[in-house]
Amino acid sequence: MPHLPCQRHLFDIPDDVAYFNCAYNGPLLKSAAEALVAGSQAKCRPWQRKPADFFEDPERFRTLAAQCFGGAADNYAVIPSTSYGISTAARILEAEVGAGDEILVLEEIFPSNYLPWHRLTQVTGATLATVPTPVDQDWTEAVLSSFGARTRIVAVPNCHWTNGAMLDLGRISDAARSAGAVLVLDVTQSLGASPLDLDQIRPDFLVASGYKWLLMPYGLSLFYADPKWHDARPLEETWLNRAGAEVFENLVDYAHDYQPGARRFDMGEKSIPTLLPGGLVALEHLRDWGVAGIASTLESVNDRIAEVLVRIGLEPVEKPFRAPHILGASAKDGLPEGLLPRLAERNIFISRRGNSLRFAPHLHVNENDLDKLFDTLEAGL
Repeated sequence: MPHLPCQRHLFDIPDDVAYFNCAYNGPLLKSAAEALVAGSQAKCRPWQRKPADFFEDPERFRTLAAQCFGGAADNYAVIPSTSYGISTAARILEAEVGAGDEILVLEEIFPSNYLPWHRLTQVTGATLATVPTPVDQDWTEAVLSSFGARTRIVAVPNCHWTNGAMLDLGRISDAARSAGAVLVLDVTQSLGASPLDLDQIRPDFLVASGYKWLLMPYGLSLFYADPKWHDARPLEETWLNRAGAEVFENLVDYAHDYQPGARRFDMGEKSIPTLLPGGLVALEHLRDWGVAGIASTLESVNDRIAEVLVRIGLEPVEKPFRAPHILGASAKDGLPEGLLPRLAERNIFISRRGNSLRFAPHLHVNENDLDKLFDTLEAGL
């Protein structure tokens, strides 16, 4: 896959800033920021907002999501956060689990993909089965070996958020289907930067926060539901998701039928003009760049970083098990205290999660950023 050229000109990142922290918060595109400002200003003249405006942007969002990530546009919903999406799935699955059933999650998984399942255990009597962190970094085998006769829900990511260690969702999906288990994916830390074959994996539900690798504004996220769940109960009951909602003068005639597809899972006020325009711009860029091209480009950057990390005595996640876009590296004797503040003093930004440094570049990274990072790491470690 050909590498994409540097896209720094599309971002508002000063020349002296080396930002390798998209797993924490992805930078907004300048054109997306402009769209958000225009959307905010539109609220100054509410008489110009027509009923169709409440629905056109969400439909465009669905269409672009399908073009970027696959599946049908009808399978996508507009939501505010990962916790909202996982809670939606958990609400739907209340009737699918009971006492003695297991919900499979990873050790140290992000709270948004843990807390709703913990609540579900309190409601249903099911138990959380935690897959321990594998010593050999092979999360796929660790998950597969944790399947039991009572596994009913498998709630996993595409890569672990702390260090980018990958899971083979194809194999896990096959095992889940064979076991009759529901597959729920939190792909916040991969969607938009690592290819995901929806047709092969066929998740029951998929959720991704938009403010990381999707380059969307904070408060806008994406939810995917397989068609077999399109008749399920949504998390909230909003008039915008009901049949005939486009005809405002008839809203006093309460509709009990939902709009088709996954639209019933949309959040209320899904057409927020201060959020959706920025999300649409981001999706248009992701579509034009292509996720495979993004992944290939970021993988080449992280491979170069990994070489330096090995040279200075750190241990990156091994190549067969790491995501293309996130690179985690640990130290046998622990990481030096104060490393991140020292890097930040030089306008170099990465994250630390536990005993792992986490590098998460995007298409804005250039050679100056890499030179600055390498020089500082070699001097500081």
